[in-house]
Amino acid sequence: MPVSIDGPASPLFSPARFRGNVSFKGLATLPLSDELKSRMPHAPTGHCIAWGIPFATDRPLVALDKPVSVDLDAPVAPWLVFMHTSDVLPLDWNKDGFISPTRGAGRLAEPLADYVLCYADGTEVRHTIRRRFEIGMVCRGWGENAFAAVGHHKPHLLRPLSEQPDQKTPWDPSLNYVWGQSQARAAVPDLMPWMNWLWAWEHPHPEKPIRTFRVEPRGGAALIFAVTVGHVSSAPCRWQTRRKAILQLPKGTTFNPEVDVHGSLQDLRLDLGQIISAQSRAVYPNDTWAASYHNQTPEISGREVLVEYAAHEDACFHLPDGNLIPVSKLETGRAPRALSPVAPQTQAVTLTVVEKGSPRPVPVKFHAHGEAGEYLAPVDRHRVPNPGWYEDYSVDFLNQRIHCCTYIDGQATLKLPLGKVYIEISKGFEIKPIRKVFNVTPRTREITITLDRVLPWRSQGWVTADTHVHFLSPHTALLEGAAEGVNVVNLLASQWGELFTNIGDFDGRTTLGAKESGGDGEHLVRVGTENRQHVLGHISLLGYRGPVITPLTTGGADESAIGDPIDILLSEWARQCRKQGGLVVLPHFPNPRCEGASCIVHGDI
Repeated sequence: MPVSIDGPASPLFSPARFRGNVSFKGLATLPLSDELKSRMPHAPTGHCIAWGIPFATDRPLVALDKPVSVDLDAPVAPWLVFMHTSDVLPLDWNKDGFISPTRGAGRLAEPLADYVLCYADGTEVRHTIRRRFEIGMVCRGWGENAFAAVGHHKPHLLRPLSEQPDQKTPWDPSLNYVWGQSQARAAVPDLMPWMNWLWAWEHPHPEKPIRTFRVEPRGGAALIFAVTVGHVSSAPCRWQTRRKAILQLPKGTTFNPEVDVHGSLQDLRLDLGQIISAQSRAVYPNDTWAASYHNQTPEISGREVLVEYAAHEDACFHLPDGNLIPVSKLETGRAPRALSPVAPQTQAVTLTVVEKGSPRPVPVKFHAHGEAGEYLAPVDRHRVPNPGWYEDYSVDFLNQRIHCCTYIDGQATLKLPLGKVYIEISKGFEIKPIRKVFNVTPRTREITITLDRVLPWRSQGWVTADTHVHFLSPHTALLEGAAEGVNVVNLLASQWGELFTNIGDFDGRTTLGAKESGGDGEHLVRVGTENRQHVLGHISLLGYRGPVITPLTTGGADESAIGDPIDILLSEWARQCRKQGGLVVLPHFPNPRCEGASCIVHGDI
């Protein structure tokens, strides 16, 4: 049976001692479900740490159909945290084949047992344990969480595969996280083979010594693995909202971005909380921000790490040298120099960008950061954009992977720190880019920025276009094109081995943004195709009407699927596109080079 440790232990908790009524091996002899018994090899045992709370799971206490009582050696404390679970209880179907009431597979709110604390003075206090409130089942389906309890593995940092290709799951090191899960940058291992649940009971009489602990069953088997007492000021598994800090590395050391199987960093860990992200700090020219040039990339600090975290108010950071730094000291500015706070993003602000002479918001590319160089994304954008190939095609832009920007439609809601905020806005080549510094106060609710058009190219008939765009949705492409001052965006469906992209967006007739499609006709998106062969070359087929021109790729890997024949040439694709009223473009010339030259000579491109 495994030991479950999801991070360092908080010094504010001490495991209580009791001797249960059955050994782990003895569970197999009890009248429990076959489902539970089949999962017993995955039950955590021994010294465990869950959500930063230490537990001693030596011998479980099982209550089936009659009350059971054990002596409980527990110091007086304001909180008791139970690690427990319940057996699987099948749903009750009536004679008509329905379930009534429909409480779901977790049997929502059904009483499972009463927990009774018996004090040394002879008094008692009890609490009813309800399914999917204070406890859950040993195995659960998706969405069957508990209202007052959490699974025994806390959420943890998960890097996308391009950043952490060897990331493993905490419960099965032989398995890799799949692509989709890694995009979330967070893992909640809550569909595990064995689920224990943590429920914190605020002790009604913390001054009274506890003599015994009694469980009175009311509807199914309850399994209590461990009890821990804690001296914390609030519910121990309830974290505060996100905060940021700067970690100062010792001289001669560099930041280690690797995480272990539980998502914990090597250089900084949290007990009653979790690190969300950690990146080398971006150092911007804040003192000369307004005079610095547009899209200028920051310097990257070699000894400072920007850390984002969520934690309980009584949590502690654990440094590699063994020192502990309480979160409370950090947030009040009393922490050692190794860790310094970053002003929290608490001020909700509406940003509006307009062009001079018009009150209408206009799409732009947007960047903002705080005094510590922290990127300040709108509330509906990535705080840590992912530049990996086809890993994330959100509405973001990273210059050289370090200067973070996003695209907005002219309005955005942000949560900003109080103090100086540094904003950069651009909109193509005709608009003068802006870098401004704003001082955000508790009274700041709105920021309006006015752009100035300094080049009249569009009014003189010029049109800007991009002939080669992949992976975006058509509406995302329309937003990004308008924000970059690009009038025509050609979004190309294609094939990459066995991966097909944007093929469902091709209909051979619609131009998004055109007046006949409800747009203003100034910014357009048309879906075409990029058809490719890895030696003959690539060819972009733009704006053609009718059916999609296939095959999209040919000749096997790495453009086409393994085993695909070369059953069409670039010149044939080009001629078919022209027959269907399209424009043919040779992208990224000269490579790959072969048939492209002959297509030019023959006038097919």
